[in-house]
Amino acid sequence: MSNKLSALLLGTALSLGAVAGAFAQDKNIKIGVLTDMSGLYSDIGGQGSVIAAQMAVEDSGLTAKGWKIDIVSADHQNKPDIGTNIGRQWIDVEKVDIFMDVLNSGVGLAINNLVKEKNAIMINTGAATSDLTNAQCSPNTVHWVYDTYMLANSTGAALVKAGGDSWYFLTADYAFGAALERDTSAVVTKSGGKILGAVKHPLNSSDFSSFLLQAQASKAKIVGLANAGGDTTNSIKQAAEFGIVKGGQKLAGLLLFINDVHSLGLNVAQGLNFTETFYWDLNDQTRAFGKRYSERSKTKAQPSMIQAGVYAGLLHYFKALEAMGGNPHDGAKIVAKMKDMPTDDALFGKGEIQPNGRKIHPAYLFEVKTPAESKGPWDYYKLIGTTPADKAFRPLSESACPLVKK
Repeated sequence: MSNKLSALLLGTALSLGAVAGAFAQDKNIKIGVLTDMSGLYSDIGGQGSVIAAQMAVEDSGLTAKGWKIDIVSADHQNKPDIGTNIGRQWIDVEKVDIFMDVLNSGVGLAINNLVKEKNAIMINTGAATSDLTNAQCSPNTVHWVYDTYMLANSTGAALVKAGGDSWYFLTADYAFGAALERDTSAVVTKSGGKILGAVKHPLNSSDFSSFLLQAQASKAKIVGLANAGGDTTNSIKQAAEFGIVKGGQKLAGLLLFINDVHSLGLNVAQGLNFTETFYWDLNDQTRAFGKRYSERSKTKAQPSMIQAGVYAGLLHYFKALEAMGGNPHDGAKIVAKMKDMPTDDALFGKGEIQPNGRKIHPAYLFEVKTPAESKGPWDYYKLIGTTPADKAFRPLSESACPLVKK
């Protein structure tokens, strides 16, 4: 072999080695918070989710260890096509590695397909549909905070047990509402209750009068609100005007957030039962996080469970990346590592990510306090019951996810 050829081969080998070394040590992360910035869900996600992501970056300690972490955010306007267009631009041009929040089930299902196609990651803390970890599960998606199965299993079963054995649904007319009505109906029927009917309403409705009159006429003991955000608060306010609760029917807020209770006020919201997986006043650790978050919030709000999930989900993602030593661009490989590692954070406690991508932790049944019971700003809940982590979400034995080995 000539000296010239030897030098050329040596140079090529060194060059390839340098590329491989740089690849292994790649410590550049780009996070995309895709959420509702301006619509009916902006209080429970929105800019608050960006704040939570920033807090997670700071608390991870990775930047001090040489990692470069950037955060971008966008408003999907609750439209799957807009969300998908933003997502493609983020991955193809801006090199976003991980999608956070992704409020809205229609958008969440669309991004679920996109991250699988592009081998990116989604930690979904905003969308509720249980399909994300069931029939449409993906090796690139983790569903962190809650889902329609858990909401139905906790709130629905508890209300039937308490005597609410006939139901009528007001359902948001898109993927989330359909999934929540479906999952709650299954739990109610299994628990011995009956479904007397349902009516669908457009997303972001302002007038619920015709829907509430139908619910009132059904004589159902429980009017199940299979909606969220502004739709939930509007339907509760207008139900009070129609005297539905005074007439003997009970409202079930199947998905209610602390921001909704704050918007309604305790005079209207008192006595409502619902399920969440995070509350700022649960323990010393959640209170410390709530205080720090509130200080950054322009409105001084406490964090919703979606925003808490952004923080906790990112911290676990960072732990997995650090354990792998770098390379944040192989989505499926990173998610597999996240599943291998037990989860443990200050907001949701100890848990795990199941093979289908479902993050499990306890679920809490709360009741809204009366004005007299509240001791100060954002002191709104009293704990009624706790569903253990292994009971709160869909059993793997019932899963239709192809990632679950039967």
